[in-house]
Amino acid sequence: MTRKYVVALVLMLISNLSFSQSASDSLLEIGNKFYKAKEFDKAAKAWCQSAELADNKITKQTNFYIASVAYAEAKDSVNTFHCLEMAVTKNGFNDLPELKTQEAFSFINKSNRWLSLLKSIKPVYTKNPLNVQVIEADVKNFWAAYDKTKISQDKAEQIYKYAYFDKGSMALQYYFVNKIQSVDNFVYMHNAKSKYYESIRENTLKAAQLKPEYQKSFIKLKKIYPEAVFPPIYFVIGKLRSAGTSCSYGLILGIDQACMSPTADTTELTTLEKHNISTFKGLPYTVAHELIHYLQNGMASDTTLLKASLVEGMADFIGELISGKTANERLKVYAKGKEKQIWESFEKEMYLNKAENWIANADQETADKPADLGYWVGYEICKSYYANAKDKHKAIYDMLHIQDYKKFFEDSKFKQMIDSL
Repeated sequence: MTRKYVVALVLMLISNLSFSQSASDSLLEIGNKFYKAKEFDKAAKAWCQSAELADNKITKQTNFYIASVAYAEAKDSVNTFHCLEMAVTKNGFNDLPELKTQEAFSFINKSNRWLSLLKSIKPVYTKNPLNVQVIEADVKNFWAAYDKTKISQDKAEQIYKYAYFDKGSMALQYYFVNKIQSVDNFVYMHNAKSKYYESIRENTLKAAQLKPEYQKSFIKLKKIYPEAVFPPIYFVIGKLRSAGTSCSYGLILGIDQACMSPTADTTELTTLEKHNISTFKGLPYTVAHELIHYLQNGMASDTTLLKASLVEGMADFIGELISGKTANERLKVYAKGKEKQIWESFEKEMYLNKAENWIANADQETADKPADLGYWVGYEICKSYYANAKDKHKAIYDMLHIQDYKKFFEDSKFKQMIDSL
């Protein structure tokens, strides 16, 4: 990975900071300024201090990791290894692809100490889809904490912190840092949507029962993409912000966004929230989508809207191949008859850094136009590429290893197809 990647990672961390900034957060920003100025030693020191002050293992490991990169840029092998070992050994950093591709480590990656560090990281995945783990402990912990908050409502923040988040899996801690971010906001949202949460309790505790459905999709993927691996599936309770994500620990599903049913009380939900909550039966489609994301680490870095749309659209397309449907069926319904109109708008921005207008743009959704239409465009490009490929297995491999997004788009012949409509 490049220096630009590290800057982007730090900017992502900064964007996730809570409104009440801590000393750890401030040091993260200070380090970022030093890093961009190429004062790597100073950046590393600030990020180390930030890591030591952080109260979450994910934040600790990430800050120690970026500090190790900064020390590596300064060619300080002693402190590079110290920070790497703090990230890996002490705080559970396990992103092997990132470690192996980080260019800054090239001056140490032949040493015995480096090889020993890599060997200490055990893969969380299995190559056999029948052996995939489904982990629901975080959901059970949530409801235990929830019941305690009903007795001591004035202590809800403390209860959720120690009985749910601090007690949770590394996957939940990752989800907290990236999707929840603050306990007080989590409590506020749950109080505001209490009728909904009361009504979905039973379904949230049934997610593991669909394991045979997840495995069916995984088995199909193994047949069309033999290189596939299968990480653990974690179920968590969030705050209606993310139905799913993936990270080096596995697939993380916000089960509270997969509980739409006749018994779900949606009277406190916004129209957007109602749109973004899928049915419990649709959970296997979301799991399939997130599995594809987990397998996309062979794709080239790129900041264009085209790349971002292909990442999401590919997860929908291959996810549909293996599970039967996409995780975003409503986009297909909306797009029918509007294909050219959507494409003409997308085409103007496809080679720009404009993903915010097409992906994760819930704030732009209206009653007449859904958010996330970039998913649909990416899905259709991948679908066209697959349809025109003689070797279907190779087409799947090609998607998961795109190195030139413009060429992939041209080879898909999508533009010719849509122009013919």
